[in-house]
Amino acid sequence: MARMDDDMAWFAELSAEDRSWVGVIVQAGIKSFVDWYADEVRHPQLDGSAVAAQVFGAAPRALAGVISLQQTVDLVRLGIEVVESNLEAVLDPDDVRDVHAGVLRYGREVAFATAEVYARAAEVRGAWDARLEALVVDSVLRAEADETMLSRASALGWGDRGAVTVVLGAVQPDRRGGELFDEVRRVARAAGMDALCASQGDRLVVILGGVEHAEKAATRVLSFFGPGPVVVGHVVEDLGHAHLSARSATSAHRAATGWPEAPRPVPADELLPERALAGDGHARRHLVEEVFLPLVAGRDTLVETLSTYFSQGRSLEATARALFCHPNTVRYRLRQVGDLTGLTPTDARDSFTLEIALVLGRQSGRE
Repeated sequence: MARMDDDMAWFAELSAEDRSWVGVIVQAGIKSFVDWYADEVRHPQLDGSAVAAQVFGAAPRALAGVISLQQTVDLVRLGIEVVESNLEAVLDPDDVRDVHAGVLRYGREVAFATAEVYARAAEVRGAWDARLEALVVDSVLRAEADETMLSRASALGWGDRGAVTVVLGAVQPDRRGGELFDEVRRVARAAGMDALCASQGDRLVVILGGVEHAEKAATRVLSFFGPGPVVVGHVVEDLGHAHLSARSATSAHRAATGWPEAPRPVPADELLPERALAGDGHARRHLVEEVFLPLVAGRDTLVETLSTYFSQGRSLEATARALFCHPNTVRYRLRQVGDLTGLTPTDARDSFTLEIALVLGRQSGRE
């Protein structure tokens, strides 16, 4: 115990109770060796599990979370060194060599037993962490964000770095579970982000924290998804609001088959037309409130011009003839549509979104 005080700085920092348990482990190890050596004739073979039970069995399991594996290895090494240095003082000279060989043999088994104890603790902790992580992701997907969910995320090492987004895609058929999740978290940490992962059936869900740009963040983990669309939800302020990003990402992932040429990853808001056609009420409201109503409130001629532009096959000249105005006037009004909505009528994808928004806006009866 005096050597531990002198040689191990971490030992002095332990609480009195933990120091006491370390002393119990040391005493149990020496006593177990003495008992084994005295009975070696009848029991020549060492049982690693029995050694682990005899040496570490008295200490509480929680001690493995207080003392690291490296510290335990140092403890075992010091114990063997102290025993060896005192053999000549307590034994007849003729017995020292045989006892020394026994110490080496038993010390080897103690080292294996130490590795077994920490490996078992790591397996239990890993299995518990996996279940905890699955619960957190499931709570986000089901919009059940509460203090319990946030506490669980914190226990998993979630750093609450700020903005959060949810990424959804297919699971790789041959890569599932802990190893895949470890790689996702490692890549996210290298990019300065937090990550929580879970697989639900054939779907992989990744929650990223500390996000500055949703698409760039999703690109970092894109290689971990299987074939098919990968959808990234919009950025929200924190994990407590991540269910909003998850809702849009889930809806977009279901509707993504309607746009086979979609980029990978694709923002959920880029799939608003498909989501609306698939029955997503949030997408419909978004198109009405963020696209249709600004056009109605902008100028009376914008909705008329846009409708005529679509009905005339997206031809500027045909639209101008139908409205009895110059083609440049049509171009000017279409640019105004782009300024108000962020959607360019002359772009095929944007024009499809605008056309769906016009239909939904008329159906809503809001003006």
